[in-house]
Amino acid sequence: MVILGLGYSGAAIAREALAAGFSVTGTRRDPVSGPPVPGVEIIPFADASDAVRAASHIVSTAAPLPQGDPGLLAHRGALRDNTGLRWIGYLSTTGVYGDRGGAWVDERSHPAPGQDRSRLRLAAEQGWADFSDRAAVDLFRTGGIYGPERSPFDELRAGVARRIVKPGHSFSRIHRDDIAQAVVAAALSPPAPGVRVLHLVDDEPCPQAEFLAEAARLLGLPPPPEVPYEQAAATMSPMARSFWAENRKVSSALTKAALKIAWRYPSYREGLAATLAAETGAPPAAAGA
Repeated sequence: MVILGLGYSGAAIAREALAAGFSVTGTRRDPVSGPPVPGVEIIPFADASDAVRAASHIVSTAAPLPQGDPGLLAHRGALRDNTGLRWIGYLSTTGVYGDRGGAWVDERSHPAPGQDRSRLRLAAEQGWADFSDRAAVDLFRTGGIYGPERSPFDELRAGVARRIVKPGHSFSRIHRDDIAQAVVAAALSPPAPGVRVLHLVDDEPCPQAEFLAEAARLLGLPPPPEVPYEQAAATMSPMARSFWAENRKVSSALTKAALKIAWRYPSYREGLAATLAAETGAPPAAAGA
């Protein structure tokens, strides 16, 4: 397996793939720019064509650029030269569905991106799908990612977290380790060549204020005061406001059935408890009601 982009999710996928018996090569722009991943060969992204040409399985986690997908821009020729390629997994975003006014979408829903970055993601999906004539291509549309070292606990401890209230608004999230679980499950049993859409979101979309309240409970802290969205938006970055501008609930039922998995962390409650345990080394606390 070659992982184009050994970042937060990519490193977790690499560890899961190693445990499943894959040999794994990962790329970074600068191989020494991040922590090592034991057992993984880390090579410069620009020099990965030979590895791509020899891979049976490829995962791409890189965000698209205005000019296109980095992996395709750099390694399209090597991908076309690869005669033993069985499977490609591309980590995209549920943002390709745009704003649904709080309605549910599932794996059969038609994309309707409303943000420039989501339109770039959809174009990248289509670029990777071009290889479905020779390999199975799984498009993983991913919700908000959290986990160890990417959690609300530090902001809560520092007293700067805000519970933002926007009635009727929810986010769909996924724990980093469930991304790894699903990607490797798909890689282990690739379907026939073609394109499949899979959703990486847990079973319980929820408001941001509810997510933070549970994190505060786990720390033994009172929940931060509620702030109306209109007030909070005045100090948000344009990027943050763009996330709040869209509201949808995302189902992953078809994905779990296709991959024959259950989420390790089916809601933010279990996921936050496991995240805090991983960050502190303490046993996981009981998830809240």
